[in-house]
Parts: sequence; C-alpha cells; structure tokens
Amino acid sequence: MIKLSTLVIAAAVISGSVAFSAPVKADDQLAVSICEYIAADDKNRLRSKLKSSRVKIRNIYDAVLCNGNNLLRHAVASNALDTGEYIVKNLSKSYLEDGADIAWAEENGHGGSALIPAIKERAGL
Repeated sequence: MIKLSTLVIAAAVISGSVAFSAPVKADDQLAVSICEYIAADDKNRLRSKLKSSRVKIRNIYDAVLCNGNNLLRHAVASNALDTGEYIVKNLSKSYLEDGADIAWAEENGHGGSALIPAIKERAGL
C-alpha cells in the first residue's frame, strides 16, 4: 500500500522518457504512469491505475506534478480532453473555484482548450 505522505514527487515526463535524479521507487512509478496516461488521454488506464493503487485524484492532486504542472494543467497542455474531464469530475469544487487553472491556461496559450468550459462549469464560474 502506498503512503500518500511519501507521494510528494515530481515526475518529469520528457518526450516519453522520464528523468529522475535518483532510482525510481514504487511511488515515483505511480506518478510517472499517471502523467503518461494523462498525456496519452487514456482515461481507462488512468482509472485502472488509480483503482489498483487505491488512491484518488483529490488525494494526490497537490502532490504529483507532470512537467512542473498539476494534473489538470498537464491535461490542458496535453490536449487530453477525456482524462481532463475525468480529473475535473473527481476534484472537489474548492480546487477549481479560484480560477487559477483557467488563468494559467489563458496566460499560456491554452485558453481555447475544450477543458476550460468543463472547469468553469464544475467551479461554478
């Protein structure tokens, strides 16, 4: 079983390869898999990986970074509509209410992403 307190990691997924300064541990591999499935827009494998690892998106959302972005921003940047909508639906509204992810998307050229309306709807904006 994975301790969420030890899941404070940042996975850097670079062109399909992963860069770590230390040997990959089980927790690191979970984060890498999550980042890869989001980038590939593979919602089924993402769901399966989360379920088999017994973790929830809302419990790891702040701990896992993909290319320096949180999971939702990684989905927006990767144009991953299915996995992005899955993340939005599994986050509490309080994560989205401040509009920081929407502002980030607009500042970084992703304002036209199909995920923006889903984020706004869930946040009540």
